[in-house]
Order: sequence, then C-alpha cells, then structure tokens
Amino acid sequence: MISPKREFLQRTGHVAMLLACLSLTISGCQNGGSSGGSDSDEILIGHYGSLTGSQATFGISTDNGIKMAIEELNAAGGINGRKVKLVTYDDKGEAREASTAVTRLVTKDGVVAVIGEVASGLSLAAAPICQDGGVPMISPSSTNPKVTKVGDMIFRVCFIDPFQGKVCAKFAREHESLKASKAAIVTDQGSPYSVGLEEEFEKSFVALGGTVVSKQTYQAGDQDYSAQLTSIRAAEPDVIFVPGYYTEVASMILQARKLGMTQPFVGADGWDSAKLGEIAGDAINGCFYSNHYSQEDPSPKIQDFIARYKAKHNEIPDALAALGHDSAMILFDAMKKAGSLEGAAIAAELAKTKDFDGITGKISIDAERNAVKPAVMLEMKNGAPKYVATIQPGE
Repeated sequence: MISPKREFLQRTGHVAMLLACLSLTISGCQNGGSSGGSDSDEILIGHYGSLTGSQATFGISTDNGIKMAIEELNAAGGINGRKVKLVTYDDKGEAREASTAVTRLVTKDGVVAVIGEVASGLSLAAAPICQDGGVPMISPSSTNPKVTKVGDMIFRVCFIDPFQGKVCAKFAREHESLKASKAAIVTDQGSPYSVGLEEEFEKSFVALGGTVVSKQTYQAGDQDYSAQLTSIRAAEPDVIFVPGYYTEVASMILQARKLGMTQPFVGADGWDSAKLGEIAGDAINGCFYSNHYSQEDPSPKIQDFIARYKAKHNEIPDALAALGHDSAMILFDAMKKAGSLEGAAIAAELAKTKDFDGITGKISIDAERNAVKPAVMLEMKNGAPKYVATIQPGE
C-alpha cells in the first residue's frame, strides 16, 4: 500500500516543479539547508517562520531555539546515529508565503516533520498541507484552538487561548495590583489569534463579575489609534486588554499615554519581544502580559538555556526561542521512539508525550494534540518583563 505521504508527493509533483520555478520568491534556507539533495545520512526537518516583516523577532527567535536543539541533539549522536539538518524558509508574515514555504518543505525538500508557525493565522494557512501530506507539524506558539483541529498530524507545545484568556481575565479581575471591575478590549479584527483571545477574555471577565465597557478593533499595520483610544477614554475602564502583537501594542500604548490615559494595559504572549520595551519606552511600565516562561525562573535548566543562548546570540532568549527549542526536543524524543521516520509513526509518539521536561515547563499532549502546561504573568518594568505569578491549568 502506498503511504499517505508518498501518494501526496505523487499527486503534487507538478506543484513541486512550479515551486522550483518560483523559488526566488522564498528566502533561502537557513543553517546551511538546501532544497533537497541532502546527504542520505542526514534527516531533514523543516521550519517556516516570519524572519522578516513586522513580527520578525518571532521567527528569528524560534529559529534560533530550534537550531540550539539540533546542535545539542547532533552532539549527542543524533537520531539512531543520523544527524538532523534544518531547512528554514521565511514566510514574511504572510499566509500565502507560509503555504508556499510548507508546500516546498513537504513536496520538494522531503522533510520528515515541520515546526511552525508562531502566528495562528499562518499556522492555519499551512497546516492542511502537512495534514494532507502525512507530515507531522508542531506549532511552537499558535494558541488559537482551530490550529490542531485541522487534523491528527498537527500538534502544538504552547497552551491555547481558552486557558490564556482565562488567565488574563482572572489576573485583571483579582490580582491585588489591578482589581479591575471595568475593562476595555482592543482587537486586531483580522487575526484569529487576537479574535480568539478577545472572546475568551470577555467571557471569563464577565463570569468573574466584571463588565466590558468598550470594544474597539484595528488592523495589523495600523499606525493611528486615536479614534479607538478616545472612545475608550470616555468609557473610563480600569484596565485595557489588547491581545495583539508587540509592534502595534507598543505604538498604541505610546499614543494612549499622550492622550493622558494612565490605565494599565494587559496582553498575551504576542507581546513577548525585546522590541516591546524598546519601542514603548517608559510608557509600557506597569503593564502586564501572559507568557510561557519567565527569564527570572531560578531553575538550573532554564538558567543554563538562557546562559547558552546569550553566549551565542548576545541577548536573553524570549519565550519564542524557548518554545522553538521545546518543539524540536519533543519532536526528537518522538522520532527516537517511533522506530520509523514515517509521519504516522512520529505522530503516534508525539501524541503520547507526557510530562516532557521542557524549558517552558512540564508539557503533556492531550487528546486534541494541545499542550497542557502552566502560564506566567509578567509585568513590564524599566522596559523588561518581570515575573509576577504562575497560573497552573485548572486553577
């Protein structure tokens, strides 16, 4: 019987030929990866991410984390004596580029698994390609629940929006530094990530006795938020929830402060970037966001990872780097146990992941192929995130 992956490759042969002609539209492979033609003793895995564009730090950090994991694996002997090689493509933060990149990884490069993306919308654009090709895909940090519902080949190592939305709502409503009874929400209407978090936050905040007094929207790339902020100012909320990405969030908070608004902003893991503090400066101080780990965690495992990453890249790793590392390490663990590099065999072992000791905590994969793990809340102080609290699943 022809395997699903081989059948898919045969059906899409013409697509691969077309993509070869269009290859100039995709950034070259990173880490020495090539378009196929790899040494037969090497195992290829793929990564697609936003290495350029408005959320470039997401893809770069994730890629750095994956590469560190590969270096560790290969130094320890690889997978059954075979070294792993990474093929990375830049999707520029665009859904069409993400689909093209993953099609190339699956049909032309012949990778055994794919890691990516950070943004939920981009994962949703590419996941069906991996599902149809029988190639496991692990998203490091796409939190929208729809991502893993694409099919049984799609996994993630991050928590999902229903949990993260509840964490942010509970923190805004009950933490001693906020005790908010009235909230405003500003949502990127074109982002599944942002819309999903907005829905979960509002539902939980209201269930906890709070009131949402203003709901505003924007689109990625917007630069002027004066209309939304003026409307929010009139509603007099205690807290402003913005489930967006760091570029827009930083600009929005700067503009809010210029309008005399002093309310704390609360956000989610899309805020996580060193650029947040660089862009927003002192305006971001006193604002909070949920995340996957804290750089201040004293765990020897975490501090060792931070020290090695800093020595290599001259900066402290953000959560995207840690999640990239965790994604790769969980994949390698499954590959070692699978006994085969067929997609179905690897996926079966990924589904069995239980209490994997990652940089971002103990990770277990549930029946929906989502990670069950804790979240942390961080406060921005002097342009840097500082640990405030840890929230476990079920709390």
